[in-house]
Amino acid sequence: MTSKINEAAENAARTPAPKRRRVPVWLWVAGPLAVAGFFGWEYVASQREVSTDNAYIKAERILIAPQVGGRVVEVAVQQNQPVKKGDLLFRIDADPLTIAVAQNEALVARMANSASASRAKVVGTGTSIQAARETLAWAQRDFQRMQQLAGQQLVSRKMLDDARHAVAEARTDLADAIATQSEATASLSGSPGTPTQDLPEYRAAMAMLAKAKLDLAHAEVRAPVDGIVGLHDLQVGEYINVGQTAMPLVATSPIWVEANFKETELTKMQVGQAATVEVDSYPGVKWKAHVASIAPASGAEFSVLPPQNATGNWVKIVQRIPVRLEIDSADADAPQLRAGMSADVHVELRDGGSASSRATAAR
Repeated sequence: MTSKINEAAENAARTPAPKRRRVPVWLWVAGPLAVAGFFGWEYVASQREVSTDNAYIKAERILIAPQVGGRVVEVAVQQNQPVKKGDLLFRIDADPLTIAVAQNEALVARMANSASASRAKVVGTGTSIQAARETLAWAQRDFQRMQQLAGQQLVSRKMLDDARHAVAEARTDLADAIATQSEATASLSGSPGTPTQDLPEYRAAMAMLAKAKLDLAHAEVRAPVDGIVGLHDLQVGEYINVGQTAMPLVATSPIWVEANFKETELTKMQVGQAATVEVDSYPGVKWKAHVASIAPASGAEFSVLPPQNATGNWVKIVQRIPVRLEIDSADADAPQLRAGMSADVHVELRDGGSASSRATAAR
């Protein structure tokens, strides 16, 4: 038994050990070069463009509110309905506004009649003033005669007092006539020749009439721009106040992209640089855009409660700066973009943006 074991050990010792396979020298060289090339390409690419998936489609969102209060008598649009500029959205009961227009039209007519009456009054009081002056002159002459006769003891003292009283009464009548004429002239802005449309009271009445007519026109609320009506629950019969939001309207133009880049990615970014936008909802479809503007502060600075980094413990966090990109063109048969969609944005840093594009973006 022992001999068999020894014999097997001798045979194993005589059998040559298998040779290890050596790694080729080119692989030792190519491996590190490939890794270095990959990171080098990433570095070069990062210098040529920056990208972010923190980007969203934006559009103007208009909150439709009436300029006059009243009861809703018609709702002409439904949720998610496209509308054109000037299309009727809803109508408010116009009967009270029509009555207000009629009242103000009557007020304007009354002001015109009042101006005509004032002019006639000025003419009438002119005649009264002339008559009062003649009466005063006659009374003064009669009083002088009475004084002469009283000095000769030819008339009684009562007759002299009556003459003196007649002079005083004539002066009072003249003063009243002059005051009446002055009042009528003042109502005509100091001159009977002032046109009716230039009188303050008439202009005030016309302004009230114009406001009443404007309120009547505002009883019909129409779309201010082309867009799509958002979610709303406005119903016929509902009373709505001035300025109360009735429904949202999302404009179909302009559409832009708001991309939130890290502050470290803005080193070479400039207004006018070209960009490419891809929307998550439509894979493979691309939109051409350019950098229109860069926000003056991070989003945190515009928040209701901005961070107070001078208090308590502090951890440095890279901030993001909103960048607005205007869409220039899209692929053929590109679908409609909707506000709030997520997007991926790539900005080419090699293109510094032409002067004309910067000026266009600045406007």
